[in-house]
Amino acid sequence: SIMSRLEITTSTAAYNVNFCFPLRELESDRVKLVPFIPDLHADLYLQGSAAHPELYDFTSFGPFSDVSDFVQQLIHGPMGSNTAVLYAIIDKTRISPSSSSKLTSANFAGIIGFINTSPVHSSTEISPVFTLPPFQRTHVTTNAIGLLLQYALDLPPHGLGLRRVQWKANRLNTKSISAAQKLGFKLEAISRWARVLPASKAIASNDGRLREGDPRPDTVGMDRAELALCWDDWESEGARVLQAMDRRS
Repeated sequence: SIMSRLEITTSTAAYNVNFCFPLRELESDRVKLVPFIPDLHADLYLQGSAAHPELYDFTSFGPFSDVSDFVQQLIHGPMGSNTAVLYAIIDKTRISPSSSSKLTSANFAGIIGFINTSPVHSSTEISPVFTLPPFQRTHVTTNAIGLLLQYALDLPPHGLGLRRVQWKANRLNTKSISAAQKLGFKLEAISRWARVLPASKAIASNDGRLREGDPRPDTVGMDRAELALCWDDWESEGARVLQAMDRRS
């Protein structure tokens, strides 16, 4: 197949080989997720995201100045532990039989991952989710999230059989919250002042407010929406997710 000829094999050192669950490529009719390999994928991600600093308006990290900065901030940061894994998102619909079979900026659609994964507590969290602008408002994000939900919540041997998948977002990031709710995630809480952000992220903060004498005056704070989709939700919501993945308009 076209996809089998793509230069995306995991034999060249995916950074996260110590992830606490087996690494697996995940695939639907239109999207494929492969474990992120910095040497293959980091430059493609930077090519697609460098002109769009707004991708990081609601995050504690980014934008990235170059590949080294990206690897240092994200790969060696929150994605660097054995409880996290990062995937490259490939849009299969943008690969034609007549075109080159190489992974390129024309079909590299973004990154998505699991963090805070706990085999002991049978839970994980979907983060980060960065769909590059040319692929936004298409099938890509829904399929990428759906693939992770299937892998996490379906019973073995097809899935991990986890009990809980979390989704956390800046309270002001209504697009992220809405995307999760459309796939069946339920809002459980708003955690106030949950994260410290750089002062440059004031747009995503509690109006930039800090009390007088705060020991970190060079920062702002954010409230965080916390949502979850659990195994018992999945029994009823799984069909909805599959329908959303198959939707053609």
